[in-house]
Amino acid sequence: MPTYRVDKAEALRYLGYAGQKTDDLLDERIDESIAACERDSAPAFVYKVFPVDASDGTIRLVGSSLVLKGSAIYEHLREARSCAVMAVTLGLANERAALRMKAKSALDAAVFGAAGSSLVECAADACEAAIVAEAAQHGLHTNWRFSPGYGDLPLDVQPAIVRTLEADKKLGMTVTDSNLLIPVKSVTAFVGLFDELREHTKRSCAGCACAAHCSLRKAGTPCYR
Repeated sequence: MPTYRVDKAEALRYLGYAGQKTDDLLDERIDESIAACERDSAPAFVYKVFPVDASDGTIRLVGSSLVLKGSAIYEHLREARSCAVMAVTLGLANERAALRMKAKSALDAAVFGAAGSSLVECAADACEAAIVAEAAQHGLHTNWRFSPGYGDLPLDVQPAIVRTLEADKKLGMTVTDSNLLIPVKSVTAFVGLFDELREHTKRSCAGCACAAHCSLRKAGTPCYR
């Protein structure tokens, strides 16, 4: 199983930290909230891969009900052979802990939330790394993950993602009437799988968000070779 850790520097950036001086007491409270977030979270993910049909100017994922609207997602996937649909969450335990923290202290709750944002991105990186590894097994290359709400891809695709992945049963994930995910610390996204390495695709492990979880890199067979 992947190891998931909060990136403290990233969590502080979510809080708007820009090099301000912190005293020992505040730093200790931040560390305690980060430790609580890691303790009270159960990061998990699920994904499925579907063939892409872009023949009519719209992205349709064959074998699912997913039709992706918007020029941005079309450009992201129009040359893809297939697309991985992914969902990631920290789980309901994190959601409950966040509510307890909010009742206890606004400061601790803010740090806990920022830590959760960092931790769910870490889990999303692990999911993407699994997709990259599966793609490589089939001689395919990937681009980056693209989430609803980016560009002009509307949030109203969220319910279809959850249904398609059975993320409600597998991850305890639901969608509100305003198309927001519950638990709050959850992510959905699309990753394209391509026959050829795209020019803008990372050609080095340096700086790759998936590097810490990448089985290809550990085996000495990175995805760009």
